[in-house]
Amino acid sequence: MNEKPSPSRTGPPARRDFRLLLSGAVAAQAGSQVTLVALPLVAVVELDATPFQVGLLTAAETAAFLLVGLPAGAWLDRMRKLPVLVRSDVLRCLAVGSIPPAAALDVLGLPQLYLVALVTGVATVFFDVAHQSFLPVLLPRESLVAGNGAIETVRSSAQIAGPGLGGGLVQLLGAPLAIVADAAGYLLSAVLLGRIRAEERLPEPEPGRSLRADVAEGLRFVTGHPLLRVIAATTALSNLFGAVLMAVQTVFWVRVLGLSPAAIGILLSATAVGGLAGALCAGRLAARLGQARLIWLSPLATAPFALLWPLADGAAGAVLFAVGGAVVLFGAVVYNVAQVSFRQSLCPPRLLGRMNATIRFLVWGTLPLGALLGGAVADAAGPRAALWLCAAGFVVIPVPLLLSPLRGLRDLPSAPPDADADAVATRTS
Repeated sequence: MNEKPSPSRTGPPARRDFRLLLSGAVAAQAGSQVTLVALPLVAVVELDATPFQVGLLTAAETAAFLLVGLPAGAWLDRMRKLPVLVRSDVLRCLAVGSIPPAAALDVLGLPQLYLVALVTGVATVFFDVAHQSFLPVLLPRESLVAGNGAIETVRSSAQIAGPGLGGGLVQLLGAPLAIVADAAGYLLSAVLLGRIRAEERLPEPEPGRSLRADVAEGLRFVTGHPLLRVIAATTALSNLFGAVLMAVQTVFWVRVLGLSPAAIGILLSATAVGGLAGALCAGRLAARLGQARLIWLSPLATAPFALLWPLADGAAGAVLFAVGGAVVLFGAVVYNVAQVSFRQSLCPPRLLGRMNATIRFLVWGTLPLGALLGGAVADAAGPRAALWLCAAGFVVIPVPLLLSPLRGLRDLPSAPPDADADAVATRTS
């Protein structure tokens, strides 16, 4: 039996609420892109951190997905998602907002940066899982690809404007003070999200149901579905080597290429153009090629451009790095729009939080491991060696997809919203 759209998912109120969701994403993403430039520069330039210490900072930002990733989904399936989004933004605002005053008082050190990274990481786990689970409340299932494409467009636009702004602010004000923009972005996002008026029902409690049982059901749903399994494995591999890049790129730019903060901001903004193009093209490419084909074809065509990163050198090094990054990011965004929309349309609503959290645990849990690996390799053999490791990893990312049932599909299966979770998990087995 097909679900009928609720009043909150049709007509002008739904459009207004979705615009507020997008506006909140603009504010939060713009601020976080400033911190993407400023936070590692605080460690590298202000605190003279080693490559391994920078890798440890990146690991602290993402460790929360390993620590609370699985129970977060089970908790969120028991509560309304919108209040979680607002509270997560407020917590992130307070955490990053602690850095500028500590720097002004000359008491800022690496331990505080690690703590801020860990706190914001925990809040981000809850925010991201709730955000992906809240979108189907605002939009009907047939609009999820368009909705996710719009969100990725916002994210990619912020990735273009934010780093350039961040680099300029760091150059003008210094890295610690530039982080004020991130705190302001999270605060504005919380205000905008707080104005959403969509009717979100509190999930019905299941008497006697334990947290462990809820977590196990989410794991069983994801690991029991052959397409979700291979998507999770591929994304985990991508994030592992993406974290190697995150851990060493600032050290490489500053100490090998000799880039200024402003130049780093411009490089990141130029790279983000690929993400915006991917977000704008994803819907059309899915319609023309098929959603299933798009999931394996996008990394196959774009991931090898990661080989440009370790080749970057001399005056043209930043350009080569940006070109490689833009192409890889184009493929990553197209892939994400296709696979996230598939997950949202496949999963029964009562399992959305657990499904998203399980996926996030599996695929984001590799981030701290990759960051530590990147920092260790850069410490031992230099940042360029770590980039070669990263590039080699990106080349093999499409392999699990090419060996999966996705190779024989054009379009992806879906399930009615009231489908039994175990039946959905085994239907395509």
